[in-house]
Amino acid sequence: MTISFMGRSQELEERKKASAVKIFLGGDVMLGRGIDQAFPKSVEPVLYESYVKDARGYIQLAERENGELDLPLSYKYIWGDAWKMWKEWKPDLKLINLETSVTTSDIPWKGKGIHYRMHPENIKALQVAGIDHVSLANNHVMDWGRPGLKETLQTLKQSEIKYSGAGRNRMEAEAPSIFKTETGRVLVFSYGSPGSGIPYGWAAEKDVSGVNFLAALNEENLERVKQNILSKKKTGDVVVFSVHWGGNWGYDIPSRQQNFAHKVIDEAGADVVFGHSSHHPLGIEVYKNKLIIYGAGDFINDYEGISGHEEYRNELSLMYFAELNENGNLLSLEMIPMRIKKFKLHRAKEREAVWLRNLLKREGSKFGTSVKMDSDRSLWLEW
Repeated sequence: MTISFMGRSQELEERKKASAVKIFLGGDVMLGRGIDQAFPKSVEPVLYESYVKDARGYIQLAERENGELDLPLSYKYIWGDAWKMWKEWKPDLKLINLETSVTTSDIPWKGKGIHYRMHPENIKALQVAGIDHVSLANNHVMDWGRPGLKETLQTLKQSEIKYSGAGRNRMEAEAPSIFKTETGRVLVFSYGSPGSGIPYGWAAEKDVSGVNFLAALNEENLERVKQNILSKKKTGDVVVFSVHWGGNWGYDIPSRQQNFAHKVIDEAGADVVFGHSSHHPLGIEVYKNKLIIYGAGDFINDYEGISGHEEYRNELSLMYFAELNENGNLLSLEMIPMRIKKFKLHRAKEREAVWLRNLLKREGSKFGTSVKMDSDRSLWLEW
């Protein structure tokens, strides 16, 4: 499909008429450590990392890189220019991967190198942004053990933010979030694989809390996914398969991931495969008119001033706005390039948007997709 650039406002209006549902997809939202410490309320700053033992050190790194922060930060501050895009697009749903535990628990998961947590009071950051759903099947939701998971689930419920991918038992962890829009239901299922760093001991069991765990991307687990989705999907439903998989760095998409994504669409009835875990965006595929984001990249993090992996431009992120018709087929995907600076999302400059466009074109060419950039630096997927 090729997007014709008739002008942004006209383009949005034309697609609005044809579209069934508009969904915002945001990658990893990492509000623990430095960002938590920058908010009005924060957990104890103690860390158990190899080099940083105090979470306030991440504030110092960010200030050394980009200048002094006006602390404490408001909950609205961190979203910066994302507000304008949400206001303009008015998505029916805002979906993210919440890459942190929400707890004051002070007992870390033994043997794990990095532990993310934010104070339950800081859930207000998600509330003010109007986040509808968070995926929890990731490698940080249980950093502070099962007590930390319990508090995370309780906080989200009290805040009326829906979640999937974790629960008090396997049945709860497998359950989707269900949303009713003007055009029908949207079901969001969340899964996580060990390739993203999720410990095997975090798997939810019949009577044990944990995450919705895919121990391997094989036929046995595909059947489990298929039974779960098809037992809940009704005619006319749109299904988002949110999955935390793969490593943090690098652009390779393993064939097992691509094959699994295709089969989840072909056999389990998924309409969108929303992948995350990589700290930077990966190539995008449209398979049988269904959107596959293999790695959305971080949406916001506390990585400013950290050296290493500079070639991946981790300070750049994307806002994904997908429009789907009544059959769950992709009508359009607009991506807004952003830059994380001073713990805040800013519209990317032209050279940064060009860098992201070129990246997505290069990596998408493997899947038959390309990207065009319009006059306001928005990126549009072509397939």
